[in-house]
Amino acid sequence: MGLAQTGTGKTAAFVLPVLHRLLQRPRGRVRALVITPTRELAEQTHQAFTTIGAKTGLRSVTVYGGVDITTQVRTLRNGVEIVVGCPGRLLDHLDQGTLNLLKLEVLVLDEADRMLDMGFLPDVRRLLRSLPAGRQTLLFSATMPDDVRTLTHQFMRNPVTIQINQSTPVETVSHALYPVEPHLKGNLLKELLRRTDAESVLVFTRTRNRAARVAEQLARAGYAAGCIQGDLSQHQRQAALDGFREGRFNILVATDIAARGIDVAGISHVINYDMPDTTDNYIHRIGRTGRASHNGDALTLITGEDEDMVRSLELILGYRLERRKVEGFNYTSPAPSH
Repeated sequence: MGLAQTGTGKTAAFVLPVLHRLLQRPRGRVRALVITPTRELAEQTHQAFTTIGAKTGLRSVTVYGGVDITTQVRTLRNGVEIVVGCPGRLLDHLDQGTLNLLKLEVLVLDEADRMLDMGFLPDVRRLLRSLPAGRQTLLFSATMPDDVRTLTHQFMRNPVTIQINQSTPVETVSHALYPVEPHLKGNLLKELLRRTDAESVLVFTRTRNRAARVAEQLARAGYAAGCIQGDLSQHQRQAALDGFREGRFNILVATDIAARGIDVAGISHVINYDMPDTTDNYIHRIGRTGRASHNGDALTLITGEDEDMVRSLELILGYRLERRKVEGFNYTSPAPSH
């Protein structure tokens, strides 16, 4: 079990040794499987295998839903050594007989706390029942709640835990809270963006509808803003992420689908339009900035309903978070009557 803060290199920590292990053995059969909670993380991990292993001749494929399955089937039939995928589509391939895991040597559960929560757990259990008992199992995560840690012992025998500053945000990120009434969040967000020298901003909302609405409001206000959330097709999600990564727009509004695994160089600010519902999600969200020893800022808009979560967060951080007011902003504007 590898537990370390976001942005510290956990992907390379399993990609390198997996590639090294696979170099010496037969090709053309699936020998390593990486299970991830999101399509974006699957693509990113696949890219890491492809880039780092460019000279090895080892082949990797991504397997997830929302895209045509026939291309995946063709690639699997041509022979690959590494499969990176999401649980649902992996089970589809197993059910259809298009994925053979009988020769599997290494299983990696990335973002393991998310993979072992109740939403994914039934599918993960089914997948594990299809794998050889003699495999090596690796779990990687930035956070590992006690109840999830207990679950890991159902899948691992006497696991060795390597833990570095786990369950706390990286020290390269500064934090600030902006108390505001709910109906003024949109205006305050635009005011913060106007006053902030931000190169690249990731804005998190709690719901899909709100992500789409905030992105639309920012676009109408003249900002180059994209949106990534679960209601979009995989093509739309990838286009938004690529546009953000390549600088075609400098603001990406997202749900927690983007809180894990998205590694975009140079994100200067994470703004929580909505406070996340757990401290672990806060850690994953703000971990998109301040990566690889760079500095970053985490700004969170809070309402009266968020005080319990703020207290929990301050308990983890070990200090009281700074509350800020934006000078000149009208905090007394009434809510719309309709």
